[in-house]
Amino acid sequence: MTIKFLTTPSCTSCRKAKKWLLENRVAFEERNIFSNPLTKNELKQILMLSETGTEGLISTRSYVYDQFKDQINSLTISGLLDLLVAHPEMIRRPILIDENRLQIGFNDDEIRCFLPRDIRKSDLERMIRNAQ
Repeated sequence: MTIKFLTTPSCTSCRKAKKWLLENRVAFEERNIFSNPLTKNELKQILMLSETGTEGLISTRSYVYDQFKDQINSLTISGLLDLLVAHPEMIRRPILIDENRLQIGFNDDEIRCFLPRDIRKSDLERMIRNAQ
Protein backbone atom coordinates (compact mmCIF):
# COMPACT_ATOMS: atom_id res chain seq x y z
CA MET A 1 0.00 0.00 0.00
CA THR A 2 1.41 3.37 -1.03
CA ILE A 3 0.87 6.43 1.12
CA LYS A 4 0.13 9.85 -0.33
CA PHE A 5 2.67 12.18 1.25
CA LEU A 6 1.64 15.82 0.81
CA THR A 7 4.43 18.28 1.50
CA THR A 8 5.96 21.66 0.81
CA PRO A 9 9.65 22.35 0.18
CA SER A 10 10.48 24.47 3.23
CA CYS A 11 8.57 22.43 5.82
CA THR A 12 10.73 21.02 8.65
CA SER A 13 8.03 18.57 9.74
CA CYS A 14 7.79 17.32 6.15
CA ARG A 15 11.52 16.58 6.13
CA LYS A 16 11.23 14.70 9.44
CA ALA A 17 8.30 12.65 8.14
CA LYS A 18 10.10 11.86 4.88
CA LYS A 19 13.18 10.73 6.78
CA TRP A 20 11.01 8.46 8.95
CA LEU A 21 9.23 6.98 5.90
CA LEU A 22 12.55 6.27 4.17
CA GLU A 23 14.15 4.77 7.29
CA ASN A 24 11.17 2.48 7.79
CA ARG A 25 10.94 1.59 4.11
CA VAL A 26 7.33 2.72 3.82
CA ALA A 27 6.23 3.20 0.21
CA PHE A 28 4.98 6.71 -0.52
CA GLU A 29 4.24 9.10 -3.33
CA GLU A 30 5.38 12.62 -2.50
CA ARG A 31 3.48 15.61 -3.79
CA ASN A 32 4.37 19.25 -3.35
CA ILE A 33 1.05 20.97 -2.68
CA PHE A 34 2.45 24.35 -3.75
CA SER A 35 3.41 23.23 -7.25
CA ASN A 36 0.55 20.69 -7.51
CA PRO A 37 -2.26 22.05 -5.30
CA LEU A 38 -4.97 19.91 -3.78
CA THR A 39 -8.40 20.00 -5.36
CA LYS A 40 -11.61 20.69 -3.48
CA ASN A 41 -12.55 16.99 -3.77
CA GLU A 42 -9.18 15.91 -2.37
CA LEU A 43 -9.65 18.25 0.58
CA LYS A 44 -13.12 16.75 1.15
CA GLN A 45 -11.58 13.26 1.23
CA ILE A 46 -9.03 14.43 3.80
CA LEU A 47 -11.79 15.94 5.94
CA MET A 48 -13.80 12.71 5.80
CA LEU A 49 -10.88 10.88 7.47
CA SER A 50 -10.11 13.69 9.91
CA GLU A 51 -11.07 13.43 13.56
CA THR A 52 -10.55 17.15 14.15
CA GLY A 53 -12.29 18.53 11.06
CA THR A 54 -11.14 21.77 9.54
CA GLU A 55 -9.37 22.86 12.75
CA GLY A 56 -6.72 20.18 12.24
CA LEU A 57 -6.29 21.05 8.58
CA ILE A 58 -5.71 24.79 8.86
CA SER A 59 -2.26 26.13 9.71
CA THR A 60 -2.90 28.96 12.13
CA ARG A 61 0.79 29.91 11.91
CA SER A 62 0.64 30.79 8.22
CA TYR A 63 0.82 34.40 7.11
CA VAL A 64 -2.28 33.99 4.95
CA TYR A 65 -4.28 32.67 7.91
CA ASP A 66 -3.78 36.03 9.64
CA GLN A 67 -5.36 37.75 6.65
CA PHE A 68 -8.49 35.55 6.71
CA LYS A 69 -8.86 34.49 10.37
CA ASP A 70 -11.72 36.89 11.06
CA GLN A 71 -13.69 35.56 8.08
CA ILE A 72 -13.05 31.82 8.47
CA ASN A 73 -15.78 31.12 11.03
CA SER A 74 -18.42 32.73 8.82
CA LEU A 75 -17.48 30.71 5.72
CA THR A 76 -19.43 27.67 4.58
CA ILE A 77 -17.45 24.44 4.23
CA SER A 78 -17.50 24.97 0.47
CA GLY A 79 -16.21 28.52 0.89
CA LEU A 80 -13.46 27.38 3.27
CA LEU A 81 -12.38 24.65 0.85
CA ASP A 82 -12.26 27.20 -1.97
CA LEU A 83 -10.04 29.37 0.24
CA LEU A 84 -7.69 26.44 0.96
CA VAL A 85 -7.50 25.55 -2.74
CA ALA A 86 -6.58 29.16 -3.54
CA HIS A 87 -4.12 29.40 -0.61
CA PRO A 88 -2.43 26.02 -0.02
CA GLU A 89 -0.01 27.69 2.39
CA MET A 90 -2.94 27.69 4.87
CA ILE A 91 -2.96 23.88 4.88
CA ARG A 92 -1.13 22.23 7.75
CA ARG A 93 1.53 19.76 6.65
CA PRO A 94 2.76 17.21 6.10
CA ILE A 95 -0.33 15.20 5.31
CA LEU A 96 0.00 11.43 5.12
CA ILE A 97 -3.02 9.61 3.82
CA ASP A 98 -4.06 6.21 2.53
CA GLU A 99 -7.48 4.60 2.08
CA ASN A 100 -8.20 4.38 5.83
CA ARG A 101 -5.70 6.52 7.72
CA LEU A 102 -4.76 10.16 7.95
CA GLN A 103 -2.10 12.08 9.79
CA ILE A 104 -1.80 15.83 9.56
CA GLY A 105 1.48 17.17 10.88
CA PHE A 106 4.35 15.03 12.07
CA ASN A 107 3.99 12.99 15.24
CA ASP A 108 6.67 10.37 15.90
CA ASP A 109 4.25 7.99 17.65
CA GLU A 110 1.20 8.42 15.43
CA ILE A 111 3.10 7.98 12.17
CA ARG A 112 3.72 4.35 13.18
CA CYS A 113 0.14 3.54 12.10
CA PHE A 114 1.47 3.59 8.53
CA LEU A 115 3.81 0.66 9.23
CA PRO A 116 2.54 -2.69 8.00
CA ARG A 117 0.57 -4.55 10.68
CA ASP A 118 3.11 -7.39 10.96
CA ILE A 119 5.91 -4.93 11.74
CA ARG A 120 3.80 -3.10 14.33
CA LYS A 121 2.92 -6.47 15.90
CA SER A 122 6.55 -7.62 16.09
CA ASP A 123 7.59 -4.22 17.54
CA LEU A 124 4.92 -4.53 20.22
CA GLU A 125 5.98 -8.09 21.08
CA ARG A 126 9.61 -6.94 21.34
CA MET A 127 8.65 -4.06 23.64
CA ILE A 128 6.66 -6.44 25.88
CA ARG A 129 9.61 -8.84 26.11
CA ASN A 130 11.98 -6.00 26.97
CA ALA A 131 9.62 -4.73 29.68
CA GLN A 132 9.54 -8.09 31.49
